Amino acid sequence: MTKQEDAARAILPAAVFDYYRDGIGAQITRDEAAAAWHEWRFVPRLFRDVSQVSTEIELFGTRLTTPVLAGPTALHTLAHPEGEAETARGVEAAGSLLVLSSRAGRPLADIPLTRPWWFQAYVLRDRKVTERQVRAAVAAGASAIVLTADAPYVYPRPVPEAGALSPAARSAGMAQDPALDLGAIAWLGRISDKPVLVKGVLTARDAVACVDAGAAGVVVSNHGGRQLDRVVATARVLGPVAAAVAGRVPVLADGGIQDGGDVLVALALGASAVLVGRPVLWALATGGADGVRDCLDLYRADLARAMAQAGLPTIGDIDTDVVTRG
Repeated sequence: MTKQEDAARAILPAAVFDYYRDGIGAQITRDEAAAAWHEWRFVPRLFRDVSQVSTEIELFGTRLTTPVLAGPTALHTLAHPEGEAETARGVEAAGSLLVLSSRAGRPLADIPLTRPWWFQAYVLRDRKVTERQVRAAVAAGASAIVLTADAPYVYPRPVPEAGALSPAARSAGMAQDPALDLGAIAWLGRISDKPVLVKGVLTARDAVACVDAGAAGVVVSNHGGRQLDRVVATARVLGPVAAAVAGRVPVLADGGIQDGGDVLVALALGASAVLVGRPVLWALATGGADGVRDCLDLYRADLARAMAQAGLPTIGDIDTDVVTRG
């Protein structure tokens, strides 16, 4: 358990903390996530000018100060009364990007989304509901859609009662479409006129299929171990997925990324950026917007230190030769 997680545990109601932290089953997938990044070792380069180190990246035309984004997580109002409004303020202050969950605890109108942001969507049995959500997000300024494809059924878990919940959050039990197919990628692209990324990719074959079907990016993710236990850790499949995509679209990754060293491993394995979920929730719970900003700033600073020590002045200097299996 990290210090921030421990601090959040001390102030959150037990039911809320467990809702955020727990995976399912024996928690094997959740518990393996962080350790899997530690299986890699760095191979530093010498005689490189690292007097100036930049962690800046560009994604879909947006310049970001950091490759660490705030991933989609539900019901931030359980962690803070202002919920996603505070999260958005913190993300903006850090120069990062928020992927807003379709099951947010605050309505879109109450969230100050002034920087570029993405909207996470599920395809529901009733596609009219999904279409309304996506169109509303685009009208509010979403610059990309992230389709979560690895949850054909919602794993049942109690949702603590706290905070003001948006209609989307109150209807979180709406049935997702278990017959989801690759055609949903093009459909979401048509109704949004935005890039569509597919989240939940764990195999090279699925990654290529998604890109062939029109995906503008893929996110290597196992849903934080919250849908199926004993799913492979993302750190163990990111490399093959990125190799199969071969630069056609950005590849992102999430799952157990706890510090700048983990971020550097992910970038070396082929990720363009990473998403963090639970750490943002812990930071929100303990410090509101300032906590979220500080959390993302710490990732950025830690990554910059790791890059400097490894002889990597820019994100573009990172490649697969930077890491080797431990």
